[in-house]
Amino acid sequence: MFISKEWLETYVEIDQPINELAEKITRTGIEVDDIIDYTKEIKKLVVGKIKEIAPHPDADKLNICQVDIGESELVQIVCGAPNVDAGQTVIVATVGGRLPGGIKIKRAKLRGERSEGMICSLQELGLSSNLVPKAFEDGIYVFSTEVEPGTDALKALYLDDQVMEFDLTPNRADALSMVGTAYEVAALYNVAMNKPKTKTEALSQQAAEELSVTVQDSDKVPYYSARIVKNVTIAPSPEWMQMRLIKAGIRPINNVVDISNYVLLEYGQPLHMFDQEQIGSNHIEVRQAHENETMTTLDNQERSLLASDIVITNGETPIAIAGVMGGDFSEVTEATKHVVIEGAIFDPVSIRHTSRRLNLRSEASSRFEKGIATEFVNEAVDRACYLLETYANGQVLSDNVAQGDLGSFVTPINISVDKVNNTIGFELTAEEIESIFVQLGFETTKNNNELTVKVPSRRKDITIKEDLIEEIARIYGYDEIPSTLPVFEHVTHGALTDKQAKSRIVKETLEGAGLSQAINYSLVDKERAQDFALETRDTIGLLMPMSEAHSTLRQSLIPHLIDAVAYNVARKNADVRLYELGNVFFGNGEGELPDEVEYLSGILTGDYTVNTWQGKKEEIDFFIAKGIVDRIAEKLDIQFDYEAGEIAGLHPGRTAIVKLNGETIGFVGELHPKVEKEYDLKRTYVFELNYDKLMSVSVGYINYRPIPRFPGVSRDIALVINRDVPSATLVKEIEAHGGDILQNAQVFDVYEGEHVAEDEKSIAIRLSYLDVEQTLTDDKVNAVHEDILTALQQQGATIR
Repeated sequence: MFISKEWLETYVEIDQPINELAEKITRTGIEVDDIIDYTKEIKKLVVGKIKEIAPHPDADKLNICQVDIGESELVQIVCGAPNVDAGQTVIVATVGGRLPGGIKIKRAKLRGERSEGMICSLQELGLSSNLVPKAFEDGIYVFSTEVEPGTDALKALYLDDQVMEFDLTPNRADALSMVGTAYEVAALYNVAMNKPKTKTEALSQQAAEELSVTVQDSDKVPYYSARIVKNVTIAPSPEWMQMRLIKAGIRPINNVVDISNYVLLEYGQPLHMFDQEQIGSNHIEVRQAHENETMTTLDNQERSLLASDIVITNGETPIAIAGVMGGDFSEVTEATKHVVIEGAIFDPVSIRHTSRRLNLRSEASSRFEKGIATEFVNEAVDRACYLLETYANGQVLSDNVAQGDLGSFVTPINISVDKVNNTIGFELTAEEIESIFVQLGFETTKNNNELTVKVPSRRKDITIKEDLIEEIARIYGYDEIPSTLPVFEHVTHGALTDKQAKSRIVKETLEGAGLSQAINYSLVDKERAQDFALETRDTIGLLMPMSEAHSTLRQSLIPHLIDAVAYNVARKNADVRLYELGNVFFGNGEGELPDEVEYLSGILTGDYTVNTWQGKKEEIDFFIAKGIVDRIAEKLDIQFDYEAGEIAGLHPGRTAIVKLNGETIGFVGELHPKVEKEYDLKRTYVFELNYDKLMSVSVGYINYRPIPRFPGVSRDIALVINRDVPSATLVKEIEAHGGDILQNAQVFDVYEGEHVAEDEKSIAIRLSYLDVEQTLTDDKVNAVHEDILTALQQQGATIR
């Protein structure tokens, strides 16, 4: 919407520079996207009167004009415009002047004849060609009224002006009109708003004597009215109206059409002017179009209509598509004498669908789509009648012909002073709040600290108390909202919490191991919601899921990680390593909130390291996945224990349950071959840990030990033991009998096969001994070592 400051000042006094006005409007909620200054780059532009004209002796298309520009002598100007003639009042750029584009006006000789200035077209003042009246499209502009020579031409053309371009949000449809904007500006500066004149000298003859109106569907057309103006004279509209339309982006046509567009911009109420004699009957019927019914619109295009379209008919055939465009045979022409003015309210959704389908977006349809102010419907029609009477010599028939109900012009909303102050932190009195609503043009009644505000229909964005509070904040000033510090029950020093610090360590560890973080939806399909779950609990399904694939809250992070790996592998990215830190959800029965638990999961497939220059590569296996889990434990200074186990969806012989202080907190293992085949994956390894339980372990301070000064020794032992005995059991037994010199016990080989019984296995373990206080002696090591061997034999192990 383009808002001319010159036009706006006819409704409200604004003694402010355009930049300050635009800034104030923007700060209160309506963004001013641009300011167009029509005086920019223009200098020494005056009104001139062509006194004499003669053909140029050496150029067929040039004329020598003697022009009165208000000085003691006439100036000679050579002009090549085809429409130049003696007696015209024109625009003259004098010597030393400037025009847009950096054009400087100098004394010159054209084909030997002196020229002291330039007679200008509107395009040369920076106006677009498609906005210039057709009569002056290819020539100079000629004033339709006498203007004193020497007058500032920009003032005479109403171009001594700046225009604000509003970037409106859909809720502020009231600012799609000059009157609506005037109400806003009047409220911002707390000044009076003067409404346009609408009263006419109506004839005694009633409009109902010549016209009747019928509306078939009141839901689609709540209200339709018409007035009749007789004996109009088709002519150019006055200069001020033409220029205001041009500044608003509309091309002037003639006084009747221009008045229709002018009132549209003024009130935001689209009108339509019909040639009464071309309607084809004395009856207007508003109805839904028949399926595949056709009509020719003003742009000479035949339109095929649908039953969802609203049409204005003469009782039989359509004469206009409601709210979009009129028909060709009922349009106003040079021969028009009697005019029917339509003012109506149409269903916004129907207008939007019709205009989009027909690709007929217009100033009128955009306003119908956003909703019309019921209070302005009849007022806008009356304004058009007044302008036709004044500038087209029309005779207005009394009253209108209407059907339907405009409804209430206001919406009452009750609000209290306490509600306002508690919401925005002001300390306003009831009188101050009432004053703000009066500024906005809202009728308000006060009862102690309770106010009843009657919101006019032009402000359709205000429907609840909170909307009123927003208006108070806007007008009173967002800058006036008091600044206060937040109140904290517990004040911290701002450092990372223990969990935040640990989480950073965990992420750095995983990313250092080559894993990339993944972020997936918390929703999976119902069939996979409990896959890989550590607990058997109820699932939580959505009442209205986006799709079946996102219908249930997950109980494991693994399903989506598998999807991510399969997606990458299908696109030739075979080496994938991902981790995710996210929440899973366990139901607690109907009506109870679920338990929300944070999990840490990872997935690895393909090669872990590839050194092509050495011809080496290392394929990911179980021990790499377990090593990453161990590395997490090491960084958190905790100790995991592992037990062989089975998890649905994982390989039964390559799955370990992860325990912390005897409690199961997760697993690490290879995907089951069936799962790998289903997703077209090679060997793929996963791990999942209950992250909340990891974070709940307090490790205290980390105490560093000095590098030992004395050498240590290591001894290897080979044991034969039943296959069902885990290696961890032997390691624990060794640690229990290692005294204070055993530093480490590490399994480095497990053998099953030839020379070993079918139910047995051979395990090789390396023991590291070190005394931090003194040099180890063989006697001390032998004593501890023998004690360890004895304990292992008691567990059923045979020393090889």
